[in-house]
Amino acid sequence: MDVDGGPPRLIALDVDGTLLKTGTPVSDRVVTAVRAAVATGTHIVVSTGRTMVTTRPVLEELGLVRGHAICSNGAVHIDIERADPVAVHHFDPAPAVTALRELFPEMIFTAERVGHGVWATGASPGEYYPGGEYLVVDDLTLGSEPTPRLNCWWPEGSTAEMRRLIDELAIPDISWVYGEFGPWLTISRHGISKGWALERLRGLLDIPRSATLAIGDGFNDREMFAWAGHSVAMANAPAELHDVVDEVTVDVTADGVAAVLERWF
Repeated sequence: MDVDGGPPRLIALDVDGTLLKTGTPVSDRVVTAVRAAVATGTHIVVSTGRTMVTTRPVLEELGLVRGHAICSNGAVHIDIERADPVAVHHFDPAPAVTALRELFPEMIFTAERVGHGVWATGASPGEYYPGGEYLVVDDLTLGSEPTPRLNCWWPEGSTAEMRRLIDELAIPDISWVYGEFGPWLTISRHGISKGWALERLRGLLDIPRSATLAIGDGFNDREMFAWAGHSVAMANAPAELHDVVDEVTVDVTADGVAAVLERWF
């Protein structure tokens, strides 16, 4: 996409670390920029690792009442006006839970229950967003039903040690992505990603790839960056992500999303 040319027609925006600093509201400046884009007919697609339940408050803050949102790293596609998922891509979490439990006895798992909340094997700081039930269960129960997203947190571990231990771990039919900060994994069905889901949506909307824009800050945004006609990382993203995008904007606390959108809207 020519940043000096016409405006993008499909804009994918990550949430935590991008639209907002986790635990705080979206700033007035970012809300204004997003609403200005929507007013021109541009498709704003919130694209997040959050569950559908915990994404809804962000959609409300932005004033998005129709259109599409991509949740759970691409595994859940929702129709905002209907407030329902139009596509959910599940996988069996039991093999991953079993294999990871052997490596990490203290690991805490949270499995999404679409539209309701999560099942978890303990208290996890990765599920502190408002809304939805948080039901503590055992491993057997958590692995008994398909889920679109499995979060895995190693409370006493380090990111480097986690990566070393799972470097050669093979679990069929799943993909995982590391968290940016701390010993986290998020697991989805093999091949599912934000970029994959956004490409399906782009085809549905019949928008040329050259008219797409993506802004994010995490390792789960890699495929989204590769998908976009123009990709933008936040200044607060890990440094290695700065090397795979077309542009780096300012920090989330300095309204980096607005700084980009205000060029056109």
